[in-house]
Amino acid sequence: MPSIPSLAELLKCGVHFGHKEEKRHPKMQPYLFTLRNGVYVIDLEKTVVCLQKALTFITETVTKGGTALFIGTKPQAKHHVKAAAIRAGAPYVTERWLGGTLTNFSVIQKLVKKLESIERKLQDPDVEAKYTKLERLMFDRERQRLDDAVGGIRTMKGLPQLIILGDVLFDETAVREAKRRNVPTIALCDSNVNPEVVTYPIPANDDASRSIEVIMQLCADAVLEGMQLRAQTQSASLAQAPDISTSDDESSLSGKVSEDIVREAAKKAKLREEIDL
Repeated sequence: MPSIPSLAELLKCGVHFGHKEEKRHPKMQPYLFTLRNGVYVIDLEKTVVCLQKALTFITETVTKGGTALFIGTKPQAKHHVKAAAIRAGAPYVTERWLGGTLTNFSVIQKLVKKLESIERKLQDPDVEAKYTKLERLMFDRERQRLDDAVGGIRTMKGLPQLIILGDVLFDETAVREAKRRNVPTIALCDSNVNPEVVTYPIPANDDASRSIEVIMQLCADAVLEGMQLRAQTQSASLAQAPDISTSDDESSLSGKVSEDIVREAAKKAKLREEIDL
């Protein structure tokens, strides 16, 4: 599991800042430390505990071959979510969440195929001879639109095994779809959020850029650690696998021996028949 920053480091990143008193969600009360100047302060000790559980789950899921999907369409979270996902080699959504991305994934795959088809057309050496300038312009605009919509999930061949979100309220549709498809979710939960809609809530400021960055980088580290453990497990299993060539040689040798025995028996039978005659 990645090393979690100390309470002082989390404090410097502004992870402890919540919302005003009137915006508090009642179910976030167990994660709040105190009310100061009309603003709630998040209990960072609870944040560390929740982070440990979430990062452990990410590492275990990726080690078993699972895929983590990063989502952050909030303006403050876009850059940090995309950077963390790219570093971890994971799919991501940082523009508009397309309704049905999880509940109607077959349609999303068609959009990905359409994007790849347009890219092949534009990369053709004879593209200028085949299409007019206006057609090439329309292709490029459509490519840009599709890349913004599904470019980050083009490598995702099926439903993810877990989803990491930068904001629950901003990506409410993604949370609902994940719940319908029984996909576990990990998300930053501020003082105005219901933590029960998330499988692994992380009490933290979801508005501060540095707060989002530090937690997303920790999630990326957990994904990378899971990938390393998975690679080590696969290499160990390959090392322990029996030598197929040796087993094939043994089976062919035993086959030859059995054939020789059958021939000898046939010869003896013929000799007996001759003797009887």
